[in-house]
Amino acid sequence: MNSSVTALPLSTLNPANEALTQRLPSSLQLKQQLPLDTALSLQVAHHRQAIRAILNGEDQRLLIVVGPCSIHDPQSALEYAGKLARLADHVSDEMLLVMRAYVEKPRTTVGWKGLAYDPHLDGSDDMAAGLTLSRELMLEMIRLGLPVATELLQPMAAGYFDDLLSWVAIGARTTESQIHREMASGLGMPVGFKNGTDGGVAIAVDAMRSAAHPHRHFGVDSQGHPAIITTSGNPDTHLVLRGGHRGPNYDAASVARIHGELNRLKIPGRIMVDCSHANSGKDPLRQPEVFNDVLEQRLQGDCTLVGMMIESHLFEGCQPLSESLRYGVSVTDGCLGFSATERLLLASAERLRKGSLS
Repeated sequence: MNSSVTALPLSTLNPANEALTQRLPSSLQLKQQLPLDTALSLQVAHHRQAIRAILNGEDQRLLIVVGPCSIHDPQSALEYAGKLARLADHVSDEMLLVMRAYVEKPRTTVGWKGLAYDPHLDGSDDMAAGLTLSRELMLEMIRLGLPVATELLQPMAAGYFDDLLSWVAIGARTTESQIHREMASGLGMPVGFKNGTDGGVAIAVDAMRSAAHPHRHFGVDSQGHPAIITTSGNPDTHLVLRGGHRGPNYDAASVARIHGELNRLKIPGRIMVDCSHANSGKDPLRQPEVFNDVLEQRLQGDCTLVGMMIESHLFEGCQPLSESLRYGVSVTDGCLGFSATERLLLASAERLRKGSLS
């Protein structure tokens, strides 16, 4: 894959600096081209309900969202998904594993924006191909029996995948966005709102409260037309702790403080911990340390800690985009390798089994 091409400034391509447009297929057209059949649709519905049951305390398993920071290579992503599907069978009594299929990458300034935007990794931004490839990949993962999760960054892209997703994240930089809160209020699956980049949870709590309410907002319908979207509110939202500028927020003292804030605001106490980002000090190899700390809190009786998230790929670390990419290594945030991920989850499932017997 050629990833060294530098995109020309818009002013070079278009001296008047007028907006250039290229029409994309509507979400309805892509869904018709790559349909979700009845059997798989029922599977997705079952997985969504299983996640709701975990959030509501009706299912005592841990919810684990695990996979690459972002997907850049379909072949390695499907190999990872196959391994994860086999692992899921071994831990299904204690954990529900959800494949992290992130095809959009949030950027503070500039950089590669993800498979849906630039599938060729060369700055050509062939978004029509990116949307098609992203939907194809998610369908293949579902056929393996996996629930699929993603972060929805661009609300206009959500309609191309919403029927495939069992869980959705709203990132730390977009949790405060009214547009994303309105979008979440109309989604048919559970949604996790990450705490803000400062580490505080007030923004995410506000987002959960907003998304639980009905909204009427500007949007795009399935045929690509501007529309008034009416939503009924999403009762299945929860908090995702990812740390912040001041450091981690997964430790018992931080979790207790957050519980107090949720209780005061009468928000359901259901928390997922992102083992990456500020919680691991941006060191992917520290994710097991975070995971085990949270697991111990869970074993000590804190059942409001309903899940965890791990950034994991076939091989550990990360690499810059270049002419020659190492297979199965992230091109965005560093990841834990699959072998280490597998050892962690198998050992944790065994700890949970022993804990439930004591």
